[in-house]
Amino acid sequence: MPPTPTRFLALLLLSLSVLAQPARMLKARVAHTFRGHSGPARGLAFSPDGALLATSGVDGMVRLWRVSDRKLVRSLQHPGGVTSVAFTRDGQWLASGGYDATIRVWRVRDGALARTLRGHTGTVWSVNASRDGRIVSGGEDRKVRIWRLQDGALLRTLTGHSLNVWSVAFSPDGRRVASGSFDHTLRVWNADSGALLRTLTGHKQAIVGIAYSSDGQWLASGGDDSTVRVWRARDGHLMHTLTGDSSHVYTVAFSHDSQWLASGGRGQGAIATLWRQITKSRDSNETIRLWRVRDGALQQELASQTDDVSSVAFSPDGRWLASGSEDSTVKLWLLQ
Repeated sequence: MPPTPTRFLALLLLSLSVLAQPARMLKARVAHTFRGHSGPARGLAFSPDGALLATSGVDGMVRLWRVSDRKLVRSLQHPGGVTSVAFTRDGQWLASGGYDATIRVWRVRDGALARTLRGHTGTVWSVNASRDGRIVSGGEDRKVRIWRLQDGALLRTLTGHSLNVWSVAFSPDGRRVASGSFDHTLRVWNADSGALLRTLTGHKQAIVGIAYSSDGQWLASGGDDSTVRVWRARDGHLMHTLTGDSSHVYTVAFSHDSQWLASGGRGQGAIATLWRQITKSRDSNETIRLWRVRDGALQQELASQTDDVSSVAFSPDGRWLASGSEDSTVKLWLLQ
């Protein structure tokens, strides 16, 4: 039924009032540079309470840093190199995926190795955790595997990708698993049954980084075709394609309020690009750029790291953005 004239006027006035409100500004500056890894820093994750930042690298080390004073809390050894790390939703455990084809589960409290998950036959490129105690992993063997944290049992193996699985993610409610692959596809699966729900196509090259927004509305993917794509999670509808001059996009991450998206990769001294949800603005990916969604205005350009950016992560409270680079450093950016 069409709106009545009175309701139409009310909606128009509401829209005008929203547009009249000052747009939120987001500024960022480098607060600290972590220098602990002896090789490329490949994985990042903030603990759910934001107190710790986990970093990992090809040096085979997982390092836990205290965000408040930037101090190293402990170092954990995952021989062969680490590609990805993920905290469980209760913050008690940390999973690391490695070049040795294993997932290791560490107790955060004291750094004890709780268990080693074996099943992949090649590098584990990505790990992620659900709120109900499951871990999902994707690897060189083209498989997506779902594990039970409590006892390390393999619950399900998802097959269908024809090439390496580079990135995996649980939806916030744990009902879906998304996987991005070198085969150019983004697949969404039922996490309980393992059924393939949909295959999202559009990327022209490998999909390397994926992420769900915290509110569950959006799914982002970044790939070697230099694009970031934002999909509506409920039906896979492509909302926007964000393009820049970078030759590869390696990583994407939503802010906790789901309003901002960070992407990082290879460009001309690239670091990361911040896109305001959901905007058609574009960036060259030579630096971090902040965009305002209302009019697409460029808010700020940030200094770059000296090599490819392989990982980005927002803190739960929205104060920080971390970026890990092939130059072995991790930068902590203060968002204001």
